[in-house]
Amino acid sequence: MRTLKQLRTFDVALDKAGLGPVAGVDEAGRGACCGPISIAACILPPKILPALDGLTDSKALSPARRNTLFDAIRTHALAYSIVHISAQDIDAHGIQHANISGMRRAVAQLHIRPGYVLSDAMRVEGMETAMLPMIGGDAASRSIAAASVLAKVSRDRAMEALDLRLPNYGLAAHKGYGTKSHMDAVRRHGASEEHRYSYANVQAAHRHWLEQNT
Repeated sequence: MRTLKQLRTFDVALDKAGLGPVAGVDEAGRGACCGPISIAACILPPKILPALDGLTDSKALSPARRNTLFDAIRTHALAYSIVHISAQDIDAHGIQHANISGMRRAVAQLHIRPGYVLSDAMRVEGMETAMLPMIGGDAASRSIAAASVLAKVSRDRAMEALDLRLPNYGLAAHKGYGTKSHMDAVRRHGASEEHRYSYANVQAAHRHWLEQNT
């Protein structure tokens, strides 16, 4: 795991070159088949913040650590935004469009205009601000890492709220990803309004339910 000092390298280099402030942008839920895709953008202060010690790719953090960092990022960030693109929009326009348009929206909603945007691997065409897609960016840039935590935690909480409304699917456990237990639940109960009907696994499981109930 990179240290917080190492995670500063790309962000600070851009700041020192006069290209800041630097915003990181990342998503959570692209690979799920139920619920929204969540995208966050974040601008952190250029100084080291002890409260963000251990910040890295959200997938490498425990849920408890992610929650702690989520609160710390929101407290110390110069600016941040979180947007959710619904399953209905994903079905209507495709996951790639949802991802890119969500990144544009997240950056546009920052109350501080960034001088440079770093994204985790994805190039976002049409961005007014200069940007750089970085392979493994959520483990190489602290602003992307912060965005990844914001996106992941906010989406997880959204899925836990959906679980209360749609208790048949176990959404709080698998967060809408296509696990066996999730697809078995869709075969038993049919897909909900929060499922992504354009996804082949949802179509197949929902079709099985229809066949059993018509």
